[in-house]
Amino acid sequence: MSAVGTPLEHCKALAQVLVAGDERGHFSHGLNRLEMYVHDINVGSTVVNGDPEIVKETSATAFVEGNNLLGPVVGNFCNDLAMKKAQETGIGWVACKGSNHYGIAGWYTIRAVEKGLIGMSFTNTSPLVVPTRARQSTLGTNPLSLAAPGKNGDSFVLDMATSAVALGKIEMADRKGVEIPHGWAVDSKGLETVNPEKVLSGGGQLPLGGTEITSGFKGYGLAMMVEVLCGILADAAFGPNVRKWKGDDRVANLGHCFVAVDPKAFSEGFEDRMQSLMDHCRNLQPAEGETAVLVAGDPERAHIQKVKEDGGIHYHVNLLEAMVCQYRCQFSKNILINEMLVLESCEL
Repeated sequence: MSAVGTPLEHCKALAQVLVAGDERGHFSHGLNRLEMYVHDINVGSTVVNGDPEIVKETSATAFVEGNNLLGPVVGNFCNDLAMKKAQETGIGWVACKGSNHYGIAGWYTIRAVEKGLIGMSFTNTSPLVVPTRARQSTLGTNPLSLAAPGKNGDSFVLDMATSAVALGKIEMADRKGVEIPHGWAVDSKGLETVNPEKVLSGGGQLPLGGTEITSGFKGYGLAMMVEVLCGILADAAFGPNVRKWKGDDRVANLGHCFVAVDPKAFSEGFEDRMQSLMDHCRNLQPAEGETAVLVAGDPERAHIQKVKEDGGIHYHVNLLEAMVCQYRCQFSKNILINEMLVLESCEL
């Protein structure tokens, strides 16, 4: 990112989010996304200089103009503002426009938990999801996250797309040359497919729940809910008006929404009750063939522990080769040295 003119502090903000995604096991939103950020800076659809600005605010709310900066730069600004307001008034609600892809939604809600707050984070995205009964992609994967503190550093961290799966997982399947599960996506005719190439070349993703018979209309409704809180509320681009995922160098103008809540503004003992519910679920007898009952955030914690035990994050060689290929096309050979070293040391 620095090689294409991004200021150091903005580079750091992006690097932290991408590495956190991979560390938590969300490889679809880590280094897999770096090519997109570099491309947007190169073509000028994302700017590198400036700061987000508060357009309007009250004691508990704010409306922010992101000025087309990197998504994590805008996201951190808005999330910090929401948390500050929550600490002062009990709740902070910040919506913004003029932003770009901001990484994993959970990055922001985890920051709130670290301050003893309940955090919520929402963003709209490029139209990739086909509404129930349709065949044309109209809504984004529109992720949402809610995180809440338990005791002794434990927490509930829900971080999910409102589509059946994140697009990156379909991209990773395509890179690996493997099929995707049923219920993830459709082809250009709106028919369910397990071929990732058919999805990426004119098809679309299914809402959470899959087809209508398995309640995909609920995921469709959740995607619309996120759109209301982001694109509509903040006067950002919304639905089919957001630029296409690839091959479209228009300004993205994404909308985000961040909410922080101080549980102490309500009944005392929130962390105790949160911990009690999580522990009850974890202690349930597993279904036959299963080993444990988990709550949201547990798989990510397990992956973080594995990364620590491994001494680093392991990447699939196909991803690294694709990244090096992209860099070779864009930068001089001397910038490739560290990338090649990474590739040689991380082949699986």
